[in-house]
Amino acid sequence: MANGNGSNARRIVPFVVALFFIWGFATVLNDVLIPKLKGLFELSYTEVMLTQFCFFLGYLFFSIPAGFLLSRVGYVRGIIAGLLLMGLGYLLFVPAALIGAYPGFLAALFIVAGGITILQVAANPLIALLGKPEGAHSRLTLAQAFNSIGTTVGPRIGSALLLATGVAIPAVARFSPATLAAYRQKEAYALQWPFLAFACLLALLAVVFWSLRRAQLPTVEKAASVGATFALLKNPRLAFGMLSIFIYVGAEVSIGSLLTNYLMQPSVLAISAKDAADTLVYYWGGAMVGRFIGSVALRVVSAGRALTVCAIVACLLAATSAVSAGMVAAVTLLAVGLFNSIQFPTIFTLAIEGEAADTPEASALLCMSIVGGAVIPVITGAVADRIGLSLALFVPAFCYVWIAVYGWIGRNPATKLSAQRA
Repeated sequence: MANGNGSNARRIVPFVVALFFIWGFATVLNDVLIPKLKGLFELSYTEVMLTQFCFFLGYLFFSIPAGFLLSRVGYVRGIIAGLLLMGLGYLLFVPAALIGAYPGFLAALFIVAGGITILQVAANPLIALLGKPEGAHSRLTLAQAFNSIGTTVGPRIGSALLLATGVAIPAVARFSPATLAAYRQKEAYALQWPFLAFACLLALLAVVFWSLRRAQLPTVEKAASVGATFALLKNPRLAFGMLSIFIYVGAEVSIGSLLTNYLMQPSVLAISAKDAADTLVYYWGGAMVGRFIGSVALRVVSAGRALTVCAIVACLLAATSAVSAGMVAAVTLLAVGLFNSIQFPTIFTLAIEGEAADTPEASALLCMSIVGGAVIPVITGAVADRIGLSLALFVPAFCYVWIAVYGWIGRNPATKLSAQRA
């Protein structure tokens, strides 16, 4: 695969970076949607975590097909396909709202996730390849910082659009089953408009990429196949990287998904749903600040060692919050975002080091591992239903232990950790 270092390639960089913002904004809207759906449909933590389950399940089903798509149509056309599929998912919020049914929203989110998966499979390796190889860690971390800008502004905008009327069903709506059904349909109907606007924005961005489809970019040198893709797992660096992405995303999503309800607890801050959702800006904002810092620091600090330190601190913060109360519990959990900052991009670039022409397939495998965001939050929700929301934070805390281990074993160059290819 040739690196794209020419002026034509540089023209597309700002638009690729914009994709990181777009899917960050889209993903974090789930964190705001969760308390709304939980209250509207009177769901348990386990049931409402199906929102994240269905969303992140898309990564499992769409990642390998996304790799095949890139090998046939290239990066830009693959990005266009991802944007259009994502927009289609948001259009499906209309029928979901019309029938006022929870499963309708789950199906729409699954399609949205399919589009985001294609974008991630394309954009993560592309931004790493648009420049010198030694700057890949820093470049991807910087791009992920713009992802964090999306996750930072998303909760504030989402809370204003989705939580302005609160999350509890008013007593008047419970007068009869028909009144309750009508209330739910009305509230669900109001949810569709922000997502329709987002669908229009995605269509516009797809047009922009179509105009840039002839830019000189890194090319895929061979067609992918299922066998060839999974054969890459002979490389332990990539295989452990997949496990690390699975665990990391699960931990990050678990905390982000439960944070609004966590802060609403009388034992923590006892604030309203809207105020709690607004407070998410500190969790995701910490990740944003950390990624801008990391994009500079990783030019001089070993990526593996930095990953180990950040994972250890995140583990300690989550565990401290689990056994604390009040402002201490809130601040320590919000601070996890700062130390989450470099973890995903660093794991990703450590895992694809040395893959060269196999980068799209390796990227597909790593993006498939984002399905951890479907599995671990459901486990965390089930634990919360049984022993309480605070103690459930030990689930993501334990996840960070493995991330620290991966950072330590991945601190050496790829050639020292990779297995010999057949």
